[in-house]
Amino acid sequence: MEDPTDRTDRFELIAAAGPAELADLANAVLETGPKLSIRQEPRPQLLLSQVREPVERRPFNLGEAVATPAEVTLDGARGFAMVPGKAERAALSGAIVDAAVAGDHPVADEATERLSAVGERDREQRRQEWARTRHTAVDFRTMEDQQ
Repeated sequence: MEDPTDRTDRFELIAAAGPAELADLANAVLETGPKLSIRQEPRPQLLLSQVREPVERRPFNLGEAVATPAEVTLDGARGFAMVPGKAERAALSGAIVDAAVAGDHPVADEATERLSAVGERDREQRRQEWARTRHTAVDFRTMEDQQ
């Protein structure tokens, strides 16, 4: 999750952002009076996660997760977001932010800066989590040496 101008990275950053952050950015975009059209209403959905088991390579349904997608058009630019959980407002806000960045809206620079900050915060949280739990990691090379 590095570059908020890259759409794939931006999707991840929007999903990682807090609902209040997304709403604040979306409100800044909407205050400029753009033409907004909602293409897909935000509605929570169940997503099935499927993987292949490693022995026989058969599909395996790992489980389901709830996510909320939304899609908009903002001054002709399309925006999409999918956020975890049941979060209609966050999904709609994220789609507006995505469209603003994609369409080079006047708020796009602020949005990319704030999304970059979300990425930095996420990396720092992961680093701290690793620091707290790394003592539980198993080094298999060391285990082989002991046998």
